[in-house]
Amino acid sequence: MDAVNAPARRYHSPLRKEQAAATRDAVLAAARELFVGEGYRSSTVAGIARRAGVAVDTIYATIGRKPDLLREVVETAISGTGQAVPAERRDYVIRMREAKAAAEKISIYAHALARIQPRLAPVYVALRDAAGTDPDCAALWQEISDRRAANMLKFVEDLASTGELRTDRPAEELADAVWSMNGPEYWVLLVDQRGWSPDKFAEWLTDAWCRLLLEQK
Repeated sequence: MDAVNAPARRYHSPLRKEQAAATRDAVLAAARELFVGEGYRSSTVAGIARRAGVAVDTIYATIGRKPDLLREVVETAISGTGQAVPAERRDYVIRMREAKAAAEKISIYAHALARIQPRLAPVYVALRDAAGTDPDCAALWQEISDRRAANMLKFVEDLASTGELRTDRPAEELADAVWSMNGPEYWVLLVDQRGWSPDKFAEWLTDAWCRLLLEQK
């Protein structure tokens, strides 16, 4: 086959991919710092670009507008990686669903929350505050809140599969109770304001949820 008719080769550069990932990480780190430190409303894409050391157009091309930046900051804080990760693919969720005993499932989740909340809670609070005045933030706040509620119902249903879940209260009610306690606001109250350690927080949640959710012998 001659060169004229040969199919074009797709250009692939590992270095270019690494550079793009590094740029994305720098932008999200800068956005997080400003959103948490100055608030969403006071932060600008231009300010984020300056802090990240990139052009404004680079941010628009790689991530998008300011609401897109906030979404990515929140999602990556939840996942602990550079990308959003669906709940069912997170390592602690996989371990939780593989566990046989309800108390073990609860412990895995409570300790996972103690690792997640230090990076998530400040961003979540910034989103909550922004939701009061910005429609995009309000929509994102509601979306994440609803998604968390749906995931908590799955969590309670997983506990029910062990035969150890209490049966005198509806599963939806139990899920709502867990939802209220796994929110970053609960972490802020006990860890930031009352000075609890992450380990104490995880142990408290484990004990509280075992007492609240499981049949007592």
